[in-house]
Amino acid sequence: MTDLLYSEEEEALRAAVRDLLTDHCAPADVITRAESGAPHDLALWKLLAEGMGLAGLLVPEERGGQGASAREAAVVLEELGRAVAPVPYLTSAVVATEALLACGDGELLGRLASGRTIGALAVGLHSAPDAAFATVRVENGSLHGELTGIADAAAADVLLVPADDGALYAVTADTVAVTPQPSLDLTRPLATVTLAGAPGRRLGDAGPAVRRALRAAAGLLASEQLGVADWALTETVRYLKERKQFNRPVGGFQALKHRLAQLWLEVVSLRAAARAAADALASGEDTDITVAVTQAYAAPVAVHATEEALQLHGGIGMTWEHPVHLYLKRAKADSIAYGTAGAHRSALAGLVDLQAP
Repeated sequence: MTDLLYSEEEEALRAAVRDLLTDHCAPADVITRAESGAPHDLALWKLLAEGMGLAGLLVPEERGGQGASAREAAVVLEELGRAVAPVPYLTSAVVATEALLACGDGELLGRLASGRTIGALAVGLHSAPDAAFATVRVENGSLHGELTGIADAAAADVLLVPADDGALYAVTADTVAVTPQPSLDLTRPLATVTLAGAPGRRLGDAGPAVRRALRAAAGLLASEQLGVADWALTETVRYLKERKQFNRPVGGFQALKHRLAQLWLEVVSLRAAARAAADALASGEDTDITVAVTQAYAAPVAVHATEEALQLHGGIGMTWEHPVHLYLKRAKADSIAYGTAGAHRSALAGLVDLQAP
């Protein structure tokens, strides 16, 4: 029987990541970076990737990684979600890495595993694992075209670009134009990538690589959403214990207790779903179904938790100084990342042969 509880090693990993983020990822600093228009904290990324070796968790040891599994990566993403850390961990250490694992490119995998190179899969953040994705043209051995909605492209050193010949190409970032796009989530910026005769190195077949990468992204995104929702619940409970009205803590009012109890049940269920998705990705058993079930549930819970947090914080929750807006925006952006809840429900219906009449 599958054990979804955190192991001792996973709890130790959580504690180490949380301590690092507590020291180097204060909410005020994240807000300041978001306002600056350059949100990526590359110093924090260096500590996570090079200092702790987290960029290579999913990479086998013989290719320069840690040889861990999706369960460990899920723990890291849960803590990164709890801090809305502006680092390209999901896009580089998970999505780009999974695409390279499918292609079997050891040289680039080793560079990503070291953390000294940041990768990004040039597929729109909104793309579901089973959906069609945009490609660029191959003309005379070079790549031409435009791809939109690429997450963390501004921080990437290398882009993994799908082309119309069915192949996935590695393209260095200095050979393309990266134009920022308006993004609701200020901590995970989007960009348009324009290729005008960019040289590329063929890695392998794009279809299987992109599907594998997006499936892993959707499954592990639930752990990030869990971290966001858990922060929202924890901080709201703490605030309502301190905030007083009519000379008594606001959290003592029965109506608010009911709302928090309902939210607690949703977050606990999200934890079980996120752990199931991580375990399925690690074991390879019932992966497609488990990921679809998890993402059909995760996005609405994360959005509900952050909406409740903002409302129950009252006036302070409406201000730019309070970090709750970062969490609400991350939850809303994550709700369409790697497929909406509706898209995953439709995929699940097909997987279990329960199509609508």
